[in-house]
Amino acid sequence: MSMPLALRDAYLAELNAAESDWFAGQHQSSFAHLERAHILSQKHTLAHTYVHWQMLRFGWAKRDWREILGQLLRLPAALTKSRFWVPMGNTGGANVSAIKPMPVPEDLRAILGDAQP
Repeated sequence: MSMPLALRDAYLAELNAAESDWFAGQHQSSFAHLERAHILSQKHTLAHTYVHWQMLRFGWAKRDWREILGQLLRLPAALTKSRFWVPMGNTGGANVSAIKPMPVPEDLRAILGDAQP
């Protein structure tokens, strides 16, 4: 399933913002953009897996072993489960349960066309 244009544009904007913030030394903000990209990409296997790869790289760069381990566990799940079930709104980081649905931010809900709280 290909991403609708507006969704793809929003996803790429979040990835670009994550990269810009990383190079500006704004690491917390960088990861927040990866979390938003994760929410946007959850139902799209390759995009979803790519965000987890970026989160793994983030963990590696920060030497955050919890994030590294969490992403190593999430990468195979993203590759194999995205088409069947995702916990909507989940931000994808190792700081949250991988199976916990979470509220979708209002601005992303509009992009996703998602009626979930």
